[in-house]
Amino acid sequence: MIQQLEKIPIYVTQPDLPPLEEFIPYLKSIWDTKILTNGGPNHQMLEHALTQHLGVSHLSLFNNGTIGLITALQALNISGEVITTPYSFVATANSLLWNNIKPVFVDIDPKTLNIDPRRIEKAITDKTTAIMPVHVYGYPCDVDAIEQIAQKHQLKVIYDAAHAFAVKCHCGTSVLNHGDLSILSFHATKVFNTFEGGAIVCKDLATKNKIDNLKNFGFVNEVSVIQAGINGKMSEIHAAMGLLQLKYVDQALAAREKIACFYNEKLQAVKGVRVGDVNLLSNSNHSYYPIFIEDGYPLSRDALHEKLKSYGIFTRRYFYPLISEFQMYENFPSSDIACLPNAHLASRQVLCLPIYPKLSLNIADDIVRIISE
Repeated sequence: MIQQLEKIPIYVTQPDLPPLEEFIPYLKSIWDTKILTNGGPNHQMLEHALTQHLGVSHLSLFNNGTIGLITALQALNISGEVITTPYSFVATANSLLWNNIKPVFVDIDPKTLNIDPRRIEKAITDKTTAIMPVHVYGYPCDVDAIEQIAQKHQLKVIYDAAHAFAVKCHCGTSVLNHGDLSILSFHATKVFNTFEGGAIVCKDLATKNKIDNLKNFGFVNEVSVIQAGINGKMSEIHAAMGLLQLKYVDQALAAREKIACFYNEKLQAVKGVRVGDVNLLSNSNHSYYPIFIEDGYPLSRDALHEKLKSYGIFTRRYFYPLISEFQMYENFPSSDIACLPNAHLASRQVLCLPIYPKLSLNIADDIVRIISE
């Protein structure tokens, strides 16, 4: 079976698509109404359906998660400096630069890979206005500790929850209900996708209305623009995809969990391979499957990455490099390697294995066998 892998590329993730024939009626309805965007019926239905499914009060759909992040900062009038993590996708920090905000990086917890609350408080200055943590791989941040720090120093909290669709925190409710705002991504690689898309979750109608105005160029009615908004609207076709995806998302989550449990069982006996804590959580959505390649394993992380690639298995060194290592961030004082030892170690050790609903356990077993050899 391993010989056949060379002919069938296995990617780290794969979009989970519903039956094409079930999407056609949605397209016909769009063709009939000729409503393509601007908050049409599919858009409105998806916003309502997602608030119900996720257990949140208010949700505003966006054309992608990055525009959601940029708009969230505008909605809360954030300026100055924002404390965030270097261990994330670059869009997290880029959203700050787009708003002329300076990111201040602090180190991560070595187990959860989330921002370390103990480091946050030490980084606060008179220029700090907010904290932007990330629920890395869907592992909930220490939301209680972060909330206490934010309240003590009167800071806003904006969660990058791109990986956290359907994730619950320790209290049994949606992790999206924490902080002032939470931003989701519905990109093709995510657990729930609308081809491209995203959303901002907020707690009150007034904030939702402000967000909705901002994503529509700043219009508050047909003739009045009161703020410098952006075009962040989700189209009717993308919203229709989301409505159909919701029918299958629980099934997809169950399939991911089955694969994660298989990996957990098989990999924990491999010397030098540590299974990421997020993989063992009962409330994980298994959006990714990270493992740590540590001392005792005969290959480096990068060498294993290349070995698997030779079999047609495309893993991901995620997140590598760190955001703080990119050209536009590397000269920030907070990007100093000495300030971020845990993030740098994780960036050198973590490898995300293929996981998606259609991945067969036979292929997963082959992946484990290659790693175990």
